[in-house]
Amino acid sequence: MTRLPRISTTDLDSLLTRLDVKFVDLAECHVSPGWRLSFAPSKKPALHYNLDGTGELVVGDNAPIRLSPHMLIVVPAERPFHITAFDHDNRVPMQKMVDLEACEQSGSLVRFVAGTEKPEVILVCGYFQATYGTTIELFSGLTSPIVERFDVEDRLDQTLKSVIDELAKQQVGVSAMTTTLLKQVLVMLLRRSLTSTSVLSERFSMLSDPQIARAFSEMVNRPGAPHSIRSLAQLSGLNRSSFMQRFADLVGESPIAVLRQLRMRQAAATLASNRELSIDQIARNVGYASRSSFLRAFRKVYGMDPSEYVDIERP
Repeated sequence: MTRLPRISTTDLDSLLTRLDVKFVDLAECHVSPGWRLSFAPSKKPALHYNLDGTGELVVGDNAPIRLSPHMLIVVPAERPFHITAFDHDNRVPMQKMVDLEACEQSGSLVRFVAGTEKPEVILVCGYFQATYGTTIELFSGLTSPIVERFDVEDRLDQTLKSVIDELAKQQVGVSAMTTTLLKQVLVMLLRRSLTSTSVLSERFSMLSDPQIARAFSEMVNRPGAPHSIRSLAQLSGLNRSSFMQRFADLVGESPIAVLRQLRMRQAAATLASNRELSIDQIARNVGYASRSSFLRAFRKVYGMDPSEYVDIERP
């Protein structure tokens, strides 16, 4: 069997460090024996961790995924799915439809219940974003579910139960705490997934080309550096045309458009947290010598001026 090329440990580590993870909705799903909990398609991928019980999770027309404790599944965006708990004869479920758009506000604990008996299957489920820049989604190329089986020793169940406790208590800092905990879960999934036997391009196209990943990692970690197509192509070991074509095929946008997003993300973070730096200083820090060029780029990415962004983001 041909060995698949792998992204270097250094590049992967730096990319995971800079990955922005945001969970939009999080819920406990309780499904009683013989019941089915169904969900409409979402624009975001969904993550499911089975805390306890056996059953099936079916994504679209795909074959059923047999649920067992400590299994983690990522469902691609735009795919309907349902969770079934086997009845006492290990078969036919009833129907129970749930619309996640009707759930409570983000950040609070939501529980979806199908059936009145003690649940056979208990999962933690959530829709999430894993992005670089403002629109570059790590999971955007995912076409089929990711299924990984963990062990008790991995303690993912404890991490997710901590998330549930945080959401239930709603103490100060709940958003930061839950985001940090959930990113740990996602990083563990990525570690496991990237060393599995599945073809990388079927999971994370952005990470399946080590040469492009090397250049992308440099852009993510040093967005304010004087990057150019020539310097990035040299870093990747490719000629200019091959680099631009392969980058666009994998990431979905040109290197310059991605670099602009990464620079504006850094600028936005600085604007939100630092009251001392001027617009000109922030512009220079993210690689813009011209104030006017910086302002045009910021408007293109965020649809507003930096001053408007500050008014929204700063309390």
